[in-house]
Amino acid sequence: MRVLVSCEFSGIVRDAFIAKGHDAVSCDLIPSEKAGPHIQGDVLDILDMGWDLMIAHPPCTRLAVSGARWFKDKRREQQKAIDFFMKLVRAPIKKICVENPVGIMSTHYRKPDQYIQPWQFGHGETKKTGLWLLNLPKLVPTNIVDGREPRIHHMPPGPERGRERSRFYTGIAQAMAEQWGELNE
Repeated sequence: MRVLVSCEFSGIVRDAFIAKGHDAVSCDLIPSEKAGPHIQGDVLDILDMGWDLMIAHPPCTRLAVSGARWFKDKRREQQKAIDFFMKLVRAPIKKICVENPVGIMSTHYRKPDQYIQPWQFGHGETKKTGLWLLNLPKLVPTNIVDGREPRIHHMPPGPERGRERSRFYTGIAQAMAEQWGELNE
């Protein structure tokens, strides 16, 4: 299966699909921090290249409720973020998952098909994340663990905070590759 992992610099989801034998490529405006198939550039330019599945991680800075206090001062930037999210959701790809934390897309678009937590997939942390799915089943938890630490929420300010907050969880990536990578075309 040809898999596009949009807005991913870490290679975590890409590599989970590669490990399952898929032709997976990540795409981001910045270079990948891990060696592997990566397109550095605007994902909107490559959406029509015959992908079978896209896992999209659009930036949440202007969409997540955690930044709600800034929304009134950032209306133009927020509209651009909404438009980008919608272009991903409406991409010409048969199977799509767009993930984002709890935020405004539930009212601007629709509620997600599913909310997941890292602790359902082997990480003792909380970070409620919505999945908007097209032609994909809901993810089934694979490794429910104790320890409900809001690590992401408690990260101190700093130049790497945004980058670290956006890093995806390996347990969720593995569940996506195992459960969605096995679907018939």
